Amino acid sequence: MDSRRLLRTSATALAAAGLILSGCTGGSDAAASRSTSAGRTAAGSAATPVAAALKKYYGQKLTWRDCGVTDFQCATLLAPLDYAKPEAGDVKLAVSRVRATGPGKRLGSLLVNPGGPGGSAVGYLQGYAGIGYPAPVRARYDMVAVDPRGVARSEPVDCLTGPQMDAYTQVDQTPDDAAEVNALSAAFKEFAAGCEKKSGAILPHVSTVATARDMDVLRAVLGDEELTYVGASYGTFLGATYAELFPARVGRLVLDGAMDPSLPAVELNRDQTAGFETAFRAFAADCVRKPDCPLGTESVAAAGQALKKFFRDVDAEPVPTGESRALGESLATTGVIAAMYDEGAWPQLREALTRAIGGEGSNLLALADSYYEREADGTYANLMFANAAVNCLDLPPAYAAPADAGKAVPSFEKASPVFGAGLAWAALNCTYWPTPPTGRPHRITADGAAPILVVGTTRDPATPYRWARSLADQLSSGTLLTYEGDGHTAYGRGSDCIDTAINTYLLEGTPPQDGKRCS
Repeated sequence: MDSRRLLRTSATALAAAGLILSGCTGGSDAAASRSTSAGRTAAGSAATPVAAALKKYYGQKLTWRDCGVTDFQCATLLAPLDYAKPEAGDVKLAVSRVRATGPGKRLGSLLVNPGGPGGSAVGYLQGYAGIGYPAPVRARYDMVAVDPRGVARSEPVDCLTGPQMDAYTQVDQTPDDAAEVNALSAAFKEFAAGCEKKSGAILPHVSTVATARDMDVLRAVLGDEELTYVGASYGTFLGATYAELFPARVGRLVLDGAMDPSLPAVELNRDQTAGFETAFRAFAADCVRKPDCPLGTESVAAAGQALKKFFRDVDAEPVPTGESRALGESLATTGVIAAMYDEGAWPQLREALTRAIGGEGSNLLALADSYYEREADGTYANLMFANAAVNCLDLPPAYAAPADAGKAVPSFEKASPVFGAGLAWAALNCTYWPTPPTGRPHRITADGAAPILVVGTTRDPATPYRWARSLADQLSSGTLLTYEGDGHTAYGRGSDCIDTAINTYLLEGTPPQDGKRCS
C-alpha cells in the first residue's frame, strides 16, 4: 500500500495495495487550457482558435496499421510533452480502435478508459471493451482508446526492477515500532528515487490535466466535434477534468464508479478505506452463511476479527507459497483486497483464505500478483509506477512526515477495523515524491457542458457511493444513476436496468431521470 494506491475496474486487474488514487488536478495547466483552446476546434466550429503552437498537433493525421489483434488497428498520436511549452518536444501516445460494426448510422468515436491511474486503455479496449461492450453500442461507434502518457505503451514510467518490486510489495505496511516505520519510509524513498532516476524527464508531465488535453487532441484528430467517452474509476476523474477544461466539447460522457475531485488526499484515502470495509462486510455476510467459511460462521464482526488475527499471524510468521516469496501480512492483505472489487471473486477468496490459514499461501499470493500485474517470470507491468506518478502530481501529499501517518491511524481504523492501519500508512508514499504536485482538490462544475451521466454503486469498495453523489451534485449538468449492489463500477456487470440506461444515453443522447436507481 503506497504508490500502489489506485483503482481497478471490474473488467481489468487495475488495483494496487495502497489502493487509493489521489484526486484532482488544477492550477496553471488548467488555466492555460482555458485560455488557449476553450471552444470547439479542428472537427467543430471554432469558438476559440487553437493556439498556433498547438495547431500541428490538432491537425495531424493518424497512420493506422494492423495491431496483430483481429479487427483492431493501432496508431501513434503526437502530443506536446509540456502544453505550456510545446516547443520542448513531443510524447508519443499509443492509440487503438475497432471500427463500428453496423448496422445503423455511425455516431462517431467512443473513447474508453478503465481507470488506475496506470491502467492500459489500449489493453482494456482490445481485451474487453472493443468486443464486450453491448453490441448496439459497438455497432454505432468506432471504439477507441489511448494509453495515457506514462502508461503501458505511451512512454511508460519505470521505477524498479522485478526483484526490487518483489521486495517492495513485502515491506511491512503496519509498522509496530520506529525501526519498522523507518523501513517503510525507506521503501517509499527508494521507489520515488527509482522513478526519478529512470523516468525523471516525463514525471512532471503526466498529470490528469495533461492527459485530458491529450484526449482533446485525439478527439479533433478523429474528426469528432464532441467527445463521447466512458470512463471507469479514475477514468471518471479524467472525464470530469476534460469537461472542466472543454465544456463546449462535451458530448455524451459516462463516469462510472465516480471519484470526488473536491477531496484532499487524506480524505480520499480514508473514504476509500471505509469503502473496503463496506465491501468486506458484504463478503463476510455471505461467507458466514456457508459451513466452510474460513472466517467462521458466527457473525460478520467475528469474521472481521478472524481476518485481523490471520493478518497478525502472517505478520509474525509468513506462510510458505511454494516459491521464494512467503506470504506475509502485506501480500496477504493485498490478496484479500483484490477480491473485494468483484463479488464474483468471493469463492476464490474463500478458498485462498482456507488454504492460507491452513499454512499454504500460494492462492492468496496469486490474487496479490494479479493486483500488481506481476507476471509469472517475475516482471511487472508499469501499473504501479504510473499510478504513483499521476497521483503524486495530481494532489499534494496526504502527510508531511511519518508522524502524521501515525496520528491518522485511529481515524482510519474507525473507518475500517480490518484494513485501516495499513491504508493509513499507505498514504505516506507521495511524501517523498521528487516532482512537486501541480494539482489541488476542488469542485468541478463544468458549466455549459451537455448532460453528463454519473454512475455510482452503493457498496463499491474503491470509489465509495457518496463520491458519485458528490460529483453528480458538483457538475452543473450531472445526472446520477445508482446501482444498488456490490463490486466496483456498474456498466456491464449484469444489471439490465443499468445497461439499458447507459446504452440509451450513448445511442440517443437521453440520460436517465436524475436519481434513477437500479439493482
